[in-house]
Amino acid sequence: MSVILKGDKQFENIPSIEAKALRINLNEHIYGTFAEIGAGQEVARHFFRAGGASGTIAKTMSAYDKDFSDAIYGIENDRRYVTEARLKKMLTHEMNLIEQRIDREKHPDKMFFTYANTVATIDFAKKYKGHGWMGIKYQLDPEEGYNEIIIHIRFQQTEARLQQETLGKMGVNLIYGAFYKYNNAKKLLRYLYDHIDHDVIEIDTINFSGPAFKDVDNRLMSLQLVKNGMTEAVMFGPDGNNILPARILYKKNILTLRGSFRPVTKVNMDMYEKSYENFIRESKVEEENTVVIFEITLSNLKAEGEIDEQDFMDRAELLCSLGQTVMISNFREYYKLVEYFSNYTKERMALTMGVNNLVDIFDEKYYRHLSGGILEAFGKLFFKDLKVYLYPMMNAETGQLVTSNTLKVHPRMKELYKFFKYNGKVVDIFDYDPDILQIFSRRVLGMIANGEEGWEEMLPEGVSELIKKKSLFGYTAKEAVEK
Repeated sequence: MSVILKGDKQFENIPSIEAKALRINLNEHIYGTFAEIGAGQEVARHFFRAGGASGTIAKTMSAYDKDFSDAIYGIENDRRYVTEARLKKMLTHEMNLIEQRIDREKHPDKMFFTYANTVATIDFAKKYKGHGWMGIKYQLDPEEGYNEIIIHIRFQQTEARLQQETLGKMGVNLIYGAFYKYNNAKKLLRYLYDHIDHDVIEIDTINFSGPAFKDVDNRLMSLQLVKNGMTEAVMFGPDGNNILPARILYKKNILTLRGSFRPVTKVNMDMYEKSYENFIRESKVEEENTVVIFEITLSNLKAEGEIDEQDFMDRAELLCSLGQTVMISNFREYYKLVEYFSNYTKERMALTMGVNNLVDIFDEKYYRHLSGGILEAFGKLFFKDLKVYLYPMMNAETGQLVTSNTLKVHPRMKELYKFFKYNGKVVDIFDYDPDILQIFSRRVLGMIANGEEGWEEMLPEGVSELIKKKSLFGYTAKEAVEK
């Protein structure tokens, strides 16, 4: 296994960037083009320097001038150039040119590829560090269809030259991995950081497609990005494909529900529906400019210290079936989640949570690492018009309904809690469904595992059918158990 010693930048058992480029060049079957916009020919130059490129590289190009770029690839509706849509147009256009210009009958064994990137490095004012898209469209067999790997990166370095060098390395890693590590997508993902420290560049979106990746679930790849420390948060849509967070969150009103969703229940959906109705009634919140995010933290995915990937996939399957956008994050504390969203929007934000979650927010132990303690955290959490929509809980022992008025926080936190509550930061959800307050995910999960009856009615419409059809959460048909 490859070992990276970050402290002294020594690398063991990892082919050098030059060795990777040379291996590609010496493969007589690999043949394609490079199209790089915004950061120079950073990837292509590694292949030229490695030697033997004449049999591999058909063409390299950069279209820096916007008019030339538009003439080649067309004009984007939003007039932007560093976008996924632009990258895909580049890949498609360049691959079509290869197909048109190279005679398949003359070169029956050639596996065509096109690598492309469109990048904005750090600006002169050093206000925006820069970001970009890179991808490869390629064959693993001349008679098979094309595969694609597309990633979005965010630079963390503060010099354009360093960013360009990092981009060049990651581009080589991507091309090398596409041809030689494609049979294990999770490992391919880790290899993208060969000879690159995790803290200099972030990957927050990746999508695999094509015959080589027919068994790859991009939602699981999302999880790997967070799990491997390549980013702090990822998002995927109802179709299972990863979504660039900036595209969903930019200048939007955001309503977020955090939970385990193991499985998603009628209570979860009631929390969502009722808080959403309240949120869009708020001033300055327009429904057409509002997004709802179902968020699962990494800590919620851990069982006995390890992440259960199948369990994650089960939850993701159900949330996607309900048409929801899902976020996986490494934010244990809510204030970090709000800070993250604030990078993309200055519009209204709201959090929907149950009583237990709100009590946890007022627990000092979560903020001991902050110099300003809980006051610093709350300053970050409620620094703007953020509101918490509180869903009530029925006390199983007393039968009492617990709301913002009756919940108990630590005595030292009482005055702080009162301050936020009476300043309208905590809003009770009153139009809840009282008939479902006794539904808890862990109870449903236990009933499924024990083969008990009646759990189906605790879940949203269509969810129980999906659990049975795909045997999610360890479900086993009763008939099979009896046999």
